[in-house]
Amino acid sequence: MQYDFTSVMDRRGLDAVAVEHPPRQPGEEFDLIPMWIADMNFPTVPTIPEAIIARASHPAYGYFNPRQEYFDGIISWHRRHNGVEGMAPEHILYANGVLGGVVAALNVMCSRGDNVLVHSPTYVGFTHALGDNGYHIVHSPLVIQDGVWRMDFADMEKKIVENHIHAAILCSPHNPCGRVWERWELEKAMELFRKYDVYVVSDEIWSDLTLFGNKHIPTQSISADAKQRTAAMYAPSKTFNLAGLVGSYCVCYNPWLRDRMAKEASLCHYNSMNVLSMHALIGAYTPEGDAWLEELRQVLSGNVAFACDFIRERLPGVTVCRPQGTYMLFLDCSEWCKAHGKTVEDVLQRCYAVGVAVQDGRHFHGECHLRMNLALPQSRVEEAFRRMEQYVFC
Repeated sequence: MQYDFTSVMDRRGLDAVAVEHPPRQPGEEFDLIPMWIADMNFPTVPTIPEAIIARASHPAYGYFNPRQEYFDGIISWHRRHNGVEGMAPEHILYANGVLGGVVAALNVMCSRGDNVLVHSPTYVGFTHALGDNGYHIVHSPLVIQDGVWRMDFADMEKKIVENHIHAAILCSPHNPCGRVWERWELEKAMELFRKYDVYVVSDEIWSDLTLFGNKHIPTQSISADAKQRTAAMYAPSKTFNLAGLVGSYCVCYNPWLRDRMAKEASLCHYNSMNVLSMHALIGAYTPEGDAWLEELRQVLSGNVAFACDFIRERLPGVTVCRPQGTYMLFLDCSEWCKAHGKTVEDVLQRCYAVGVAVQDGRHFHGECHLRMNLALPQSRVEEAFRRMEQYVFC
């Protein structure tokens, strides 16, 4: 490979939450393997630090407006990767983060106290962002059919009608389950939303990280109606590990919705782009970024394949649906816990005791689940599963 996905980076002392502030303290006899928070343990594509350093070398960092290359980079990226045509700079809204964009959209689409449809398992960020801003989540549980997480369209329709819902969040690809929705699934969901006049916030921050040849389909591409009733959230942060630089964006084609979202986002007087974040995006959305991403997908696909095979063959009682996108696993420990008289809390304590820092799946509405980040060199993934087999699920 052209890029380095095998070296183990030492992130200690470099402000990384993943290694410096895990939710539990690991045992002293084992080094920490960070597999909880959703950032990657790989060096990013070289064009990003090159772009940042080039801009930072000029010793003035005053007020600025986004340059044309910023918009051109986003438009070209979506054309190359998602086949999107017709996107223009006026369709792009800046947001400090995807969750801030989600809240700004909901503040336009509905009123505080309204019910919002969200699939479960549910990204913990949605739970906090909606709850903190006065919205009530109505969950529509995904169901597993032949080893694949699927939407339950009958349940979605029932919940929409019974709860008078007019706004929904669609996570595409889905976090934490890793589903890359097929076109027919999105068509059926968007037809339901059209039927009951439900506006949609489509979180597509994971859209670049598709695995095993699966293809992301933008929600707004499903139909003319979907294009007008959807605000889609994106960022280079998941793809290129840029969360610490802060900077997301929303694509919205409906001028009525877009103008009101821009106004809503402005009211806090804190939704402003960082100049180095802008140059990071410009450095990311390049042909070299394309090449780096393709290698990353191969590495992540290999890690996912290894992990799922290991779980199936060597961790009886633990199950997982192989993700089609993202770099997260959502492990179901129910059968193992039942067979051994343990709880998911016991499993978490055992994991951290041997330095395997995973995330509590209960935060994602998985009652006996773990969420596990596989964006590490494969040697570290293999070591984590060796420890889990020897010390956790034993």
